[in-house]
Amino acid sequence: MENFHSACEEVRSCQLCLGKIPFHPKPVFSIHPESRILVVGQAPGTKVQATGIPWNDPSGDELRRWLGVEKEEFYDSKIFGIMPMGFCYPGKGTSGDLPPRKECAPQWHSELLEFMPKIELVLLIGSYAQAYYLKGNTKSNLTETVHAFEEYLPRNFPLVHPSPRNRIWQKRNPWFEEKVVPRLRDLVSQIIRKNAHGAP
Repeated sequence: MENFHSACEEVRSCQLCLGKIPFHPKPVFSIHPESRILVVGQAPGTKVQATGIPWNDPSGDELRRWLGVEKEEFYDSKIFGIMPMGFCYPGKGTSGDLPPRKECAPQWHSELLEFMPKIELVLLIGSYAQAYYLKGNTKSNLTETVHAFEEYLPRNFPLVHPSPRNRIWQKRNPWFEEKVVPRLRDLVSQIIRKNAHGAP
């Protein structure tokens, strides 16, 4: 555990993007050696950056609805590890937030994953996480990748981002709520139940 805590402190003190982002670097993540489900999102928004609490916004509320969990379970790092593609808020672009900084994932993800050997399911939220972790095995666009989610199981589960900006996408793609969300909830529930019974 000492090495784990040292690694986390190293990430928390990261200054790779100093001067390149609108805030002083304050990496936001939450992991534990017992984590069973890993949430790989994009990057914190302004509210998350200010509070230091991942998914502490309307996107997080929608994600928890998809998962079928309450905040108490979601913020239990022994169940959910949370590690975005970009650990700090990247700034505002012409049409929403800028993409996650490219420095974070190559610098930190592999190192932190070594401390999470019990991960059973990786939620790849958005195209950046999917491109990085599926390594060329994505479909022609995000919609097709998410639609083909069964192909990436049992390890990876690609998802669209739960941002309110994507409500229109959800209305245009009713299969997501009809097929993807129930399958996601079922897998998450199975892992949580198993974890509650002290499975190794």
